[in-house]
Amino acid sequence: MDNAATSFPKPPAVHQAMMHYATELGASPGRGSYAEAREAGRLMYQCRQRICKLINGTSPEHVIFTLNTTDALNLAIRGIVRPGDHVITTWMDHNSILRPYNALVDQMSIEQTRVKVDPQTGLVDPQDIAKAITPKTRLISVVHGSNVTGTVQPVAEVGKIAREHDIPLLVDAAQTLGHMPVDVQAMNIDLLAFPGHKGLLGPLGTGALYIRPGLEKKMRPVREGGTGSVSEHDVQPDFMPDRFEPGSHNAIGIIGLSEGVQWILDQGIDKLWQHEQDLIRVMLDGLTDTGPIPGLTLYGPQGVRNRCGVFSVRIEGYDQPQTLSDVLEKEFGILTRSGIHCAPLAHQTFGTHGLGGMTRLSFGPFLTKQDVKYACDALAVIASRHPVSK
Repeated sequence: MDNAATSFPKPPAVHQAMMHYATELGASPGRGSYAEAREAGRLMYQCRQRICKLINGTSPEHVIFTLNTTDALNLAIRGIVRPGDHVITTWMDHNSILRPYNALVDQMSIEQTRVKVDPQTGLVDPQDIAKAITPKTRLISVVHGSNVTGTVQPVAEVGKIAREHDIPLLVDAAQTLGHMPVDVQAMNIDLLAFPGHKGLLGPLGTGALYIRPGLEKKMRPVREGGTGSVSEHDVQPDFMPDRFEPGSHNAIGIIGLSEGVQWILDQGIDKLWQHEQDLIRVMLDGLTDTGPIPGLTLYGPQGVRNRCGVFSVRIEGYDQPQTLSDVLEKEFGILTRSGIHCAPLAHQTFGTHGLGGMTRLSFGPFLTKQDVKYACDALAVIASRHPVSK
């Protein structure tokens, strides 16, 4: 139950595709005209097409492959923001956004507004984002689903506000893409950053940034180098995706990722989201059905609405969340992640920053209702060992 860190298991086709590349192709896409290089290039482009279809993008060429979500977010932020600009984010965002912005405060003297959220649910009020907009605002960024509490933000409403002000909206979809429907057009998303190794069920070391067509003209590349195209020129190509993809690709990872995305398309994202919502209901019922479990605190939305399959808890008597993770693993075989989860402001919001954070359980498509019931029972047993202080 640590799918928020990386999904496991993966569909068999993911491993099969990677093995096929490693043993039969082994060529660098775009770096040769022989059959193996052409086939590797075709498979890599197929991955762009599949991702574009999943997010309802308008151009596969605007799916830029990256190392992970952090890499994608840095590509977007450093490509858009200029010295003296103003940026907006929220208290629920990950360090992959907070740290680049803080670095640019020092490097470019930018200004930033971090919009606070509801301390019970973690939800941001879109109107608070609207109020934070200034004439210098260059970028609005928001995490779609919290990696701490599973809080799902009203991205479509924020996107509408951003579009009305002609400000690009950057969305961190690390915990939602592959789990629930994400439509970049309907949600007014200009830049969508996401990992390949979480909800998309691909291997580590993969990710992408979708750039709304037209916006790339306002972005600068943050690195330059060989692309295998127009090699006669010593400046970076201005066409997509080469403009933002210098260097040889992680072909084996991208080809594996492609099969993870295809598995999602074959299953149907609506069906997968329904399954995850069913698991969420089982979790909420298991923790609160006969009343709250004494000594256990569940953070974030207390209902199915506005949440994805990420749950974080604390149990009285376990001052260090890692101790609870150790018990869950050793006694019940349940794998979780404890700590601050690279989201310090989120933990400050919920009052757990100075307590070492929370213990997180996170869902994937291969978990069953019985798995979730088992986890709820385990938490109840552990909580019962420590009488609640009065």
